[in-house]
Amino acid sequence: MVRRVIQIDEEKCNGCGICAEACHEGAIGIVDGKAKLLRDDYCDGLGDCLPNCPVGAISFIEREAAAYDEAAVQENKKKKMQAMGQALSGGCPGSRMRQLERKPAEENQNAGLPVSSELRQWPVQIKLAPINAPYFDGAKLLIAADCTAYAYGSFHQDFIRGKVTLIGCPKLDDVDYSEKLTEIIRNNDIKSVTVVRMEVPCCGGLEHAAVTALKNSGKFIPWNVVTISIDGKILD
Repeated sequence: MVRRVIQIDEEKCNGCGICAEACHEGAIGIVDGKAKLLRDDYCDGLGDCLPNCPVGAISFIEREAAAYDEAAVQENKKKKMQAMGQALSGGCPGSRMRQLERKPAEENQNAGLPVSSELRQWPVQIKLAPINAPYFDGAKLLIAADCTAYAYGSFHQDFIRGKVTLIGCPKLDDVDYSEKLTEIIRNNDIKSVTVVRMEVPCCGGLEHAAVTALKNSGKFIPWNVVTISIDGKILD
């Protein structure tokens, strides 16, 4: 059938991924650094993605295309939800995705209770974290070295509060986190990235992975790096 679907000009596209985030049907993805219409039958022709493109790379076109298939769209969404870090039944219970609800720290302080944790989600290990999760939507992302929370006394209050936290140690894990972090940043609406590392040289691997992920994601996101000394001081 001939109907209206989107058309993406790859010459104009800068791979920012904003259109993919705006497309609730999952019709658009980033492939080799460029936005692509993945399936005609996922495109409803309404164009939520159009006004979100900062470079004007998206337009409408009338052409032969498969009919919009809402059932297929919903099934695709369901599969994505099921893939979110083994959030549903099956898999290791310790790595099952959870979003944690907490009272504001001020309420506990006013009630004379101990200072509470600021952690908002589970799991926190980069290796175990899902690629997509509801708590990543609009999140300020904290990427921290394991030891930082032990070295810096007010870590929860000064760094974790208001952020989604991912931790790792490139020396102990002996892996390159950049690929996993790239997918998390690319596939979610991350608002900012804060990297907290120790002053020791091996922590440079975590910083490098985060910076590489930001570059490879194709997005322009505010980011900063904070270095903690072994005796618990902020160095920069």
